[in-house]
Formats: sequence, C-alpha cells, structure tokens
Amino acid sequence: MSMAWIRRQYGIPAKRGGRVIYTGQDVEQFGTIRSARGAYLSVVLDGERIARTFHPTWELRYIDLNQNPSARSAIPEMGLLSE
Repeated sequence: MSMAWIRRQYGIPAKRGGRVIYTGQDVEQFGTIRSARGAYLSVVLDGERIARTFHPTWELRYIDLNQNPSARSAIPEMGLLSE
C-alpha cells in the first residue's frame, strides 16, 4: 500500500513531509509524516528522532498550509515542510 492508497482509502491529505498534530494522551504534539508502512503512517513527532506508526484516522489532525498560511507561524521549523 502507498501514500496515495491511504489518501484515497481514508479521504485524508496525507503526504510525505506533511505536518500533523497528534492529539492522543491529552496532549497535542506536532509531527511530520515520513512514509507509509502498509495502511499506516510513519510520523516523527517534533523533538523525537525515531518515527512512530499511526493509523491515518486515529488521533491525527492534518495541517494544510496551502489553505491556512497563517498556521505556518505556529509550526516549529524543521526544514521538512514541502512548499
């Protein structure tokens, strides 16, 4: 399965380098999508070095910088954002 399959299957804007907010465990953490593994996403949360595996619809919010450019200032720069 691929990132394109995940987008079609779940109707989400997931893409490599895309930004997400993990909302589990009563905290919000920003992260960057690194890859797809089967039907799951590999996400590196900000401040961590190792990717975690997440289901695309479980406690993730997707940030679309094209629709909300002002959100860029609220996202820590990691040099991984795709323009």
